[in-house]
Amino acid sequence: MNITKEQVLAALSHVDDPDLMKDLVTLNMIKELTVDNNEIAFTVELTTPACPMKEAIKGACLNAIKVMVSKEAVVKINMSSKVTSQRKDDQQVLPGVKNIIAVVSGKGGVGKSTVSTNLAIGLAKMGAKVGLLDADIYGPSMPLMMGLRNQKPQMVSVNGAHKIEPILKFGVKNISIGLLVDESQAVVWRGPMVSSAIRQLITDVHWGELDYLVIDMPPGTGDVHLTLVQLVPVTGAIVVTTPQDVALADARKAVSMFSMGQIKVPVLGVVENMSWFTPLELPDNKYFIFGKDGAQKLANEFGIPVIAQLPLVQGIREGGDSGVPAVMNELVQVAGPFDELAKAVAQQVAIRNANLEPTKKVELVR
Repeated sequence: MNITKEQVLAALSHVDDPDLMKDLVTLNMIKELTVDNNEIAFTVELTTPACPMKEAIKGACLNAIKVMVSKEAVVKINMSSKVTSQRKDDQQVLPGVKNIIAVVSGKGGVGKSTVSTNLAIGLAKMGAKVGLLDADIYGPSMPLMMGLRNQKPQMVSVNGAHKIEPILKFGVKNISIGLLVDESQAVVWRGPMVSSAIRQLITDVHWGELDYLVIDMPPGTGDVHLTLVQLVPVTGAIVVTTPQDVALADARKAVSMFSMGQIKVPVLGVVENMSWFTPLELPDNKYFIFGKDGAQKLANEFGIPVIAQLPLVQGIREGGDSGVPAVMNELVQVAGPFDELAKAVAQQVAIRNANLEPTKKVELVR
């Protein structure tokens, strides 16, 4: 029996991506298909390197061919990935960046910067090209948390223009106002100056080609948030909160802001930080110091997912203070939750890009 490419594709059209809810052929994920007698080879190009169902999809492809084409077929399947993008703007700003992720919180002190830094490194650990922009002008913490204190970015010439070169650390391109000013100097700026600084950190930096640009936003809802959505099409926002009611009340405002009719930036989900305390010597114990399941209630209210619940672990705090974030820790109790966070965020970005329209830059009417 001579096997044809058409038979193989017909069989693979019965294999769905469990996240995107469409078959691999329709999603154009089948690449480099070759058929030689009963030998079949092809590549499945997933939308994220972090796909948790990678092996299940590979097994489903093999099973479909054996059942629907020939049980004698010799099948070689290569699993690869290519991060998707839904940018449809003119891309004059951040032209090489596929996805722009804003990490926000309604109030300070909930661990937004911890989430941002560990998320960026976690995505880079999976093989993605990642940038991290510390947009918290009044309280930049990225230089400390990424171990970049006292380092200064260099200037480079790009197509005849002078640009700031981000500092590469842990596989992530980093830039922060804290790298450009004396760390002991307070930034005492009015709103327009802050907005101007954000524009410069986005437009005057040589970000290059990135799969994800993670932006650590200031707490609250204000000038920086409006400047960002007016300047670039944000792929989606991640809202960070703790389980306690005070934090949830402010997180609710952050979700509401991005859901406003004029803005309409998709909220990818909620990250609940400090969900429980787990002593290192008692890894199976959970103490719900700040309450329980608060983020789930918020997620249910707005119809968005809880992306991750992160424990309160001493190693996480130590990682931020030492300049070696928790996701780089050798202990799975410390790094594991952030590895899972990165996978979940990559997954949500892929789902968003497959099912929603491109986010447009916002034109606010006064």
